[in-house]
Parts: sequence; structure tokens; C-alpha cells
Amino acid sequence: MGSFHDIGKFLIYAGILIAAIGALFMLAGKIPFIGRLPGDILIKKKNFTFYFPLATSLLISIILTLLLWLLGRK
Repeated sequence: MGSFHDIGKFLIYAGILIAAIGALFMLAGKIPFIGRLPGDILIKKKNFTFYFPLATSLLISIILTLLLWLLGRK
């Protein structure tokens, strides 16, 4: 019966994580610096645009790493 308890906890945490990611997507346009950090690569040509959010990706990765590290400590 312990396995059902563990699966239930996992599903609750996964649902909270998915809801948080959804909220971030909804609010992403309202946060002024996300996607326009120095270090994000933007190349515009006549018929071609290339955008790679390098600095934004690194910042989000660092924040998520710290958050998950803090949540994982017991």
C-alpha cells in the first residue's frame, strides 16, 4: 500500500509543477527581461530570423537547479 501513497505524492507534485510552468508561460510576456537578456543571440536577415535565448536558458536553469536542490534537501 506504500506504493500507492508514493504514486499519489508524485502525481500531486507533478501537477503542481505543470501548473507552475503554465503560469510562467502565461506571465512570460509580462516579465520585461525574460527573452531579452544580454547574451541572447538574435540574427535578423532579409528572409531569415534566428533567435537563441542562451542567457535566458542559463538563468532559468540556474534558478530551477537551486529550487530543486532546496526542495530535495531533507
